[in-house]
Amino acid sequence: MRLLAHTSDLPPVIHTAHQFVATDLIETDVENPSDECIDRAARAIGRGQVVGVPTDALYVLMADPLNLFAVARVFQAKGRETVRSLPLLISDMVMAEEHAKDLSTRFYILARHFWPGPLTIIVPAAAKVPLKVTGNTGRLALRQVRSRLANAIVEKTGRPLIATSANLSGQPTCTSGIELFAMMDGRVDLVLDGGACPGPGATTIDITEPYWRVIKEGAISERDIAERLRAN
Repeated sequence: MRLLAHTSDLPPVIHTAHQFVATDLIETDVENPSDECIDRAARAIGRGQVVGVPTDALYVLMADPLNLFAVARVFQAKGRETVRSLPLLISDMVMAEEHAKDLSTRFYILARHFWPGPLTIIVPAAAKVPLKVTGNTGRLALRQVRSRLANAIVEKTGRPLIATSANLSGQPTCTSGIELFAMMDGRVDLVLDGGACPGPGATTIDITEPYWRVIKEGAISERDIAERLRAN
């Protein structure tokens, strides 16, 4: 691991809605991340900070969904409306079941076939998930990624983590750590630079209604999803 930018292990300073902090940038190996890198990210998230992380489908911003200060920091960093929900990254099916409710057969079919992978599934949120995370909708977007680094951070913190697209609202999602650092320096606390992360991003599907619908098509096509659901 090579430190490229500012470093500090001091406790975080509480900032107002209009203040920003210096951003740290760390190079990391996404396939073989060091314990030091994972620990650094987990400690930052535990302090209510926001961390940029590469996944199998572009970069995401990770934070603690149970820390409302951290949730507010994510919305602030992206310039995103607070009425929009924030996706959560989970490490396994048990974690998904603990934070969702009324999971349908359709959910288990999709999760079994496409997870881990670039598919985000919108489901009803459990009562333990703050309404602010769901954008006051009561719905939750869940994803299990094919990324050793991201999964290691989730496992280290022991809880699902916010994993929203790493970008300013309305702008394309960042495809490299350097691009993320350039775009959001001062808006996030730490960026883990795993190099280029090209690709169309994750597909998002809403299965909370009687008829499912693709909200955003990415690496997994709507046709692939339809064929999988029809096969079952």
